[in-house]
Amino acid sequence: MIRPLALDSYQHIVVLTGAGISVASGLKAFRGPGGIWNDAQIERYGTKEAVELEPEGMWRLWGSLRPMITEAKPNAAHLALANLELALKAQQSFTLITQNIDGLHQKAGSQGVLEIHGNVTYSRCSNPRCELKPFIDQEAHLDRAPLCPQCTSVLRPDIVLFNEFLPEKTLRAAKYALNRASLFIAIGTSGTVAPASSFVVSARYAGARTMLINLESIGQAIGENHYFQEEILGRAEEVLPQLFGLEV
Repeated sequence: MIRPLALDSYQHIVVLTGAGISVASGLKAFRGPGGIWNDAQIERYGTKEAVELEPEGMWRLWGSLRPMITEAKPNAAHLALANLELALKAQQSFTLITQNIDGLHQKAGSQGVLEIHGNVTYSRCSNPRCELKPFIDQEAHLDRAPLCPQCTSVLRPDIVLFNEFLPEKTLRAAKYALNRASLFIAIGTSGTVAPASSFVVSARYAGARTMLINLESIGQAIGENHYFQEEILGRAEEVLPQLFGLEV
């Protein structure tokens, strides 16, 4: 049995989520064992260079996610986070940072989500000088790369591709929240790979209580010499409702 957190004790709560939180919604990891793609596909079509050199292949890779993500529904973990945000008092702050590109946090009702890798259900123009705003686009575009209605450049999913920098504005907002965090929870991610590794470091330096919720332990790193002070092993959709003491 998991003891619920005394949420009233924390002024600034920051949560980081990774792919593990969406597994119960039917979304597999994108790469690695059991993933949707293999490394060869990622290396060829998953990079910023593919937008210009092989846009059709780039769209076959990323566009193939759209049908399954469109049909996916938030699970109890997503809903627990949305309900947590609603339950906090006016003087408390809540920041949800996600590495995921599936938009399930927003579907669950979470507000102001910081999507550091973007959202694959949106498209934008590949021309940085074009004024077209990112827009919701559920089409997979598997047969032909779509063109911008304003400048005719190739459209692309509104995500951070390999070999691209994370969005500076989003990172600044994340760092601001982390630098004053009193509770930091990483969910469904090891939290040991950049940028998550720097997030927990910032939270610890701010004096936050730091927790990891994951299926697998990160082992001996937990303890005095690691930035995560605690870990709870289990499925996010089972752990979070208990940890927050909220019904979903």
